[in-house]
Amino acid sequence: MAGRTQIYKLTGSPFACYIFLMARMLSPIMLLLLILLVPDSRADIYKYVDDNGVIYFTNVPEGDSYSRVMTEKKKLQTREDYNEIIQTLSSQYNIEPSLVKAMITVESNWNYNAVSHKGAMGLMQLMPSTAKDLEVGNPFDPEENIEGGIRYMRFLLDKFNDLPLALAAYNAGPRRVESSGGIPSITETKQYVKKVLSIYKEKTYNIAETRIYKVTLDDGTVLFTNTPFAYQNFKVSSF
Repeated sequence: MAGRTQIYKLTGSPFACYIFLMARMLSPIMLLLLILLVPDSRADIYKYVDDNGVIYFTNVPEGDSYSRVMTEKKKLQTREDYNEIIQTLSSQYNIEPSLVKAMITVESNWNYNAVSHKGAMGLMQLMPSTAKDLEVGNPFDPEENIEGGIRYMRFLLDKFNDLPLALAAYNAGPRRVESSGGIPSITETKQYVKKVLSIYKEKTYNIAETRIYKVTLDDGTVLFTNTPFAYQNFKVSSF
């Protein structure tokens, strides 16, 4: 009896059914490894060893003699589920949470599994190359995706010192914004900036023709701005 494994009362979960089937073929040690390593599990699993050495795994423990060996991952589904993540990360990177929420609404409509026709992934629609540069291990993990998107937006805000330009760069890429000398003449990009700003400001937003200027500071630092008059003592050039 000592080497036998029994599975029972695994209900309502595809993962549980899978464990039940695999239990007939695997040793207790291999079964436990399977339980712990399956990345998308959706049930708490408990272990119990009876007086005869029979090992039980279940998601409905009966009494204090059961020990939990795997904790269910919470599946985030609604906007409210993401509030704490957004608040924490927005504070960390000094970005308004309402701006992040507006971007997520336009980017993916809060679908963490969203994939665009261009391959952008997750809530904040990170392109594969961008996700790689940001070292986002799993773009479909809501917290990783939001952290990567906010960190990237912080970089763009610091680079362009202008919200519409930063949003345009988030959508079309910073090189296109630089080469255009403003918001690129791309319908998708213009609509994206307009939608995000309208949701963020909670009003209809008309995008003015924004021209950007390149400012070279004395130490060689390069800034991009739409208010060149603030840098009259430095080298300013337009695109």
